[in-house]
Amino acid sequence: MSSTTAKSFFWKGVRDSAPFVFVAGPFGLLFGVLATEAGLNVTETMIFTMTVFAGAAQFAALQLMQENAPTLIVLASALAVNLRVAMYSASLTPYLGAAPIWQRVLVAYFTVDQSYALSVSQFETHHDMSLSERLRYFAGTCALVAPFWYAATLLGALMGARIPESWALDFALPIAFLAMIGPMLRTPAHIVAALVSIVVSIAAAGLPYNSGLLVAGIIAMMAGARTELWLQRRGSWT
Repeated sequence: MSSTTAKSFFWKGVRDSAPFVFVAGPFGLLFGVLATEAGLNVTETMIFTMTVFAGAAQFAALQLMQENAPTLIVLASALAVNLRVAMYSASLTPYLGAAPIWQRVLVAYFTVDQSYALSVSQFETHHDMSLSERLRYFAGTCALVAPFWYAATLLGALMGARIPESWALDFALPIAFLAMIGPMLRTPAHIVAALVSIVVSIAAAGLPYNSGLLVAGIIAMMAGARTELWLQRRGSWT
């Protein structure tokens, strides 16, 4: 494929990711505000967000820090929340694993829910894409969202408590995950895992340090895997 064709995939990634800017903005603002309210200064907040670059893990760690949870619990919870990224990486490896290591390092850093969901959907439906085209598309999915996330976090940290509660910035997190998860529930195993995670997370809501979410995630993954194996044995896996 020509360089022009490869570049067109970059811009397609940019276009596909554009709606997520409207989520990254409020989400970043909220994190910046909450981080400063928790006692972090602007520099600490930006170092936090630029080194971790994982919104859900950042919020989980920040909440536990506010609750004076032990450092080990904070780290374990943040890592557990980000375990899904390891699964994202495994899923992307057949498509991007042949890239040079420096490119894989960048892909690993920018692999978040939005970039993964868009990329894997594109790669699964366009099998004829070259490695260069896949990398360009992945880069495009991050080209708008990542800068908006950094800028919004900085703005939230600078504005702090001056952002009124009536703005309801916390709506961004559930909407973002619903928008990404909905189209990915394509098989019975996916649906079973989602339903099990909902039921278990509600039942385990009383566990300390929000650890019920970790329990729900583990049980849901096991349920999804068992469903997939059962369907494969029956010959009805799609």
